[in-house]
Amino acid sequence: MSRVGSKIINVPENVKVFIESGIVHAEGPKGKLSTKINDGIDVNINEKEIICVPKQKDRQSLAFWGLQRNLVNNIVIGVGEGFTKKLEMNGVGYRASVKGTNLELLLGFSHPILYPIPQDLEIKVDKQNNIEISGASKQLVGQVASEIRSFRGPEPYKGKGIKYADEHIVRKEGKKK
Repeated sequence: MSRVGSKIINVPENVKVFIESGIVHAEGPKGKLSTKINDGIDVNINEKEIICVPKQKDRQSLAFWGLQRNLVNNIVIGVGEGFTKKLEMNGVGYRASVKGTNLELLLGFSHPILYPIPQDLEIKVDKQNNIEISGASKQLVGQVASEIRSFRGPEPYKGKGIKYADEHIVRKEGKKK
């Protein structure tokens, strides 16, 4: 029995969810999202709740049960509230700014890095070194945050680089004399 798959998804009042030809669609104040339903899973929509049930009790259907429930839950939360990731920049001269549809990063290289902001996302920069990425798609928010972090990941000696706001960097001791 799946612990995640058996949970009921509560649908907020400002979100509309419907199934059309094997695809779950969700519409809300943050936009529209959809996800394909796995063949081994039934998704039932009642008044204000969604229940995922495996069609058979075989190994593959049970394996996809929790995944399908989380995918549907993520689109419902995404169009209702949205998702946010926060990044912090540490280092002398490390700055970020939003210029038009690009995020400009100064990370100690000889040139600034221009990262194009996807249309579905919103990026805010606070105090030139805190970046906040928000949007409806959990996957897209996480992917963009990961790509921005990969330009200059945190290093273990001085802690310079871009890190997630809730991430703890294990510091190493430098050379001893």
